[in-house]
Amino acid sequence: MKLYFSPGACSLSPHIALREAGLDFTLEKTDLRSKQTESGGDIRTDNPKGYVPVLVLDDGDVLTEGPAIVQWIADQRPQSGLAPEAGSRARYHLMEWLNFITSELHKTYSPLFNPAAPEEYKTIARAYLGKRYEFVNEKLAGKSYLMGDTFTVADGYLVTVTNWARLVKFDLTPYPNVVVFQERVRARPKVQEAMKAEGLHK
Repeated sequence: MKLYFSPGACSLSPHIALREAGLDFTLEKTDLRSKQTESGGDIRTDNPKGYVPVLVLDDGDVLTEGPAIVQWIADQRPQSGLAPEAGSRARYHLMEWLNFITSELHKTYSPLFNPAAPEEYKTIARAYLGKRYEFVNEKLAGKSYLMGDTFTVADGYLVTVTNWARLVKFDLTPYPNVVVFQERVRARPKVQEAMKAEGLHK
């Protein structure tokens, strides 16, 4: 398998999942502006949408969109606990979290990285992000992870997106459960491996 990634981008989420699952894969570093890969290819060959993550499977099939990719990874190693059993009610709660993270957190960060976005829009985005982190903070109370005591692919996605808070100077201190969660997940050996492989600081 081959994972197209850009350091610290949302592709870190499936990168973490692949390592947590213990699957064999290679990495293809990608410049998101030029669409060029480190080996000289073009990401649009495998993903016409032109962004990461992209997972090219051993049979040549291609998966895109992080929430879909991480569930596929989890299902390759059910014993890893990275996702509840397919069809179970818990699995739908996992999907609920993945959808929440992608639509309510991930996309809300986007204007904060866009130099062309008006400051008024960024102010609105920060306020919205704060409300969403209030919700996450409440849900993490008394839990090690989003689903309870077991690390799942939703946690890998949440830690990836929440890493961006530092880059856009979004203060997480009002959300202590989120801060502790970040520290806990970032300390996991496989998460450390993924971050080191992408050249990210601890």
